[in-house]
Amino acid sequence: MSKKIDFLRSVKEMNETDLKARIQEDELRLKKLTFAHAVSPLENPMTIRGVRKDLARLKTELKNKQSQAKETVSAETTTES
Repeated sequence: MSKKIDFLRSVKEMNETDLKARIQEDELRLKKLTFAHAVSPLENPMTIRGVRKDLARLKTELKNKQSQAKETVSAETTTES
């Protein structure tokens, strides 16, 4: 559980460009793992599930950051008008 909490803390501290880069890296890692598992079974196939869940967490955090940015921009434009 501690690894997950550390992961979530580190994700919250990342900016959008770092998140996008990490998402691309994890997508590539997931493709490699699934291919390796199709060729010969992995020692621990649960790693695929872990990478998939981490990828979902990263995408969720990116979406949250983007929506917060849109809200702040829209709030600034309404206060200026």
